[in-house]
Amino acid sequence: MVELKTDTSINAMHEAGRVVGRALTAVRAAAAVGVSLKELDDVAHEVLREAGASSPFLGYRPSFAPTPFPAVICASVNDAIVHGIPGRYRLRDGDLVSIDCGAELDGWAGDSAISFAVGRPRPADVRLIDTAERALAAGIAAAVVGNRIGDIAHAVGSVCRAAGYGVPQGFGGHGVGRRMHEDPEVPNEGRPGRGLPLRHGMVLAIEPMLIASGRDGYFTASDGWTLRTNDGSRAAHVEHTVAITRTGPRILTERRAGGRPRP
Repeated sequence: MVELKTDTSINAMHEAGRVVGRALTAVRAAAAVGVSLKELDDVAHEVLREAGASSPFLGYRPSFAPTPFPAVICASVNDAIVHGIPGRYRLRDGDLVSIDCGAELDGWAGDSAISFAVGRPRPADVRLIDTAERALAAGIAAAVVGNRIGDIAHAVGSVCRAAGYGVPQGFGGHGVGRRMHEDPEVPNEGRPGRGLPLRHGMVLAIEPMLIASGRDGYFTASDGWTLRTNDGSRAAHVEHTVAITRTGPRILTERRAGGRPRP
């Protein structure tokens, strides 16, 4: 069931989204060669704590997971697509990092992700990240009253495929509200004009995931959480929580100047 949010609720969700934006900005600033993924998780945890927010990631256990998620961010490096557990791994020059973060504040959730390179970026990674950002922008532009879920999915997938990238099947965006994951599902590929009509008050997480090789295959790592590309190629993941309003899409997880991921 899809819950339509009131304008007051959307404003409250924007406050949760701002916390997510601040956390991602802080993590991006802290990411450097030699820094561990656990240290980045600690940075995000402190931002949430200072804001009086909690993490919808910490302790989350969907049906597929063998254990509850142990952190407040997902930190996925190089061939990891999503759901990476931040541990002792220390960042290396040229790593491609995707950070996914959520926050719950006053009963409402926000969810967002960035991808960036550490140290000296590979040109291929710069192109992959830039394409992911363009796919996200295209999906957001399609999130307007009168369109359908398929229009968002088609917009995202068209940018990814035109650039020659793979799109992992079965994973994509979702509704956001009182919980981080709500109806409806928002695929990263689809047919325009199909699916649920978009209405004022819907709030969606739009989150392109791209595989550099152009293949779609992935597998779940031994930790039961991390999704990795089948062929070892690199991946990027970006996301915003977006409210659909009569005046157009409203990004609820924007990041302040300097918070946009840059290679």
